[in-house]
Amino acid sequence: MTDDTRATAEELAERVRDGELRLHELEDHADADAAAAARRLLVEGQSGASLDSVGDYGFPAADADPNIENMVGAAQVPMGVAGPVAIRGGSLDGERYLPLATTEGALLASVNRGCSVLNDAGGANARVLKSGMTRAPVFRVADVVEAEALVEWVRENEEKLREAAEETTSHGELSDVTPYVVGSSVYLRFRYDTKDAMGMNMATIATRAACDVVEEATDASLVALSGNLCSDKKPAAINAIEGRGRSVTADVTIPREVVEERLHTTPEAVAELNTRKNLVGSAKAASLGFNAHVANVVAAMFLATGQDAAQVVEGSNAITTAEERDGNLYVSVSIASLEVGTVGGGTKLPTQAEGLEVLGVRGGGDPAGSNADALAEAIAVGSLAGELSLLSALASRHLSSAHAELGR
Repeated sequence: MTDDTRATAEELAERVRDGELRLHELEDHADADAAAAARRLLVEGQSGASLDSVGDYGFPAADADPNIENMVGAAQVPMGVAGPVAIRGGSLDGERYLPLATTEGALLASVNRGCSVLNDAGGANARVLKSGMTRAPVFRVADVVEAEALVEWVRENEEKLREAAEETTSHGELSDVTPYVVGSSVYLRFRYDTKDAMGMNMATIATRAACDVVEEATDASLVALSGNLCSDKKPAAINAIEGRGRSVTADVTIPREVVEERLHTTPEAVAELNTRKNLVGSAKAASLGFNAHVANVVAAMFLATGQDAAQVVEGSNAITTAEERDGNLYVSVSIASLEVGTVGGGTKLPTQAEGLEVLGVRGGGDPAGSNADALAEAIAVGSLAGELSLLSALASRHLSSAHAELGR
């Protein structure tokens, strides 16, 4: 921090203490770095904490203006890489390092081991099988007769809704609208192709315009632009079934000798463990995620590439399968609702942009949407590596010894 910045920060902090300014108004009176420094002074004075590390960040505070309010600095999460791993995807093909940011010791080592085994098997397949960001407003109607009329109107006038929605965006496209009726509540689940953007804001703005058309043409009244049938940042069976964002699957067949020599177990043991743990155990727990720890890789790659961290809730909505095939081991991971983008949001932050560059997917793709598809495929392959490594550690009873060896 320069002397001028420090002086400005102290002046701003004093004005806040005197009641002249509010925390969120500081950028109107100084540059973003001085404003952040002033807030650190105020927080340090009130709490007695030192924010020296928080204030030691490596990019101009103004770069984060679209991403945060009342900025004081940055929380720095250690970032590492696993791989490189061979990916045979529909949009991502070749060897890539996988960037992961985490504070969980042994995670990178585990995923890295899984990547090595995937390479020994010739690499992993990955495909995005469905794509679409959703927003589901809820309308009030008088009774089920009006509900039926609204549903019928929507089915007959989807093109009008599409025109209104797509007027708000130069990239997004309305794919379909699905009505759901519960008494006098009617939910319309709009699904959009948002190309390389994760697209939540795009879908919200577009849906608002479509809702205006519904209210003008029918007796329905909009209660909320989000009626929770979307469903965003909450565990939801509808996302497990219908998908949200990208629905992506990665799989691999590993020769028996690789399983035995590298993973110190057998295809039969891994398959049985997966059935009893990930399938039966998860069913008994009424879990929406039938996997070992997909959320670990999803969260770490989200942080490393600027994704919305709260959407790890949906990203962990995955099913892992494992079976013995002709003496070899087949393993797959299917993630139903992986909400990712390579443009907008946190992807513009400098360190997160570098994480995307490591994968070769920063910015918009050609064709549009291909970079976000490629990111989804990379995360799915990373998740497959993580599942394979953990399941094998459990099958060989090496999990606790691995953590002990790494001192975690």
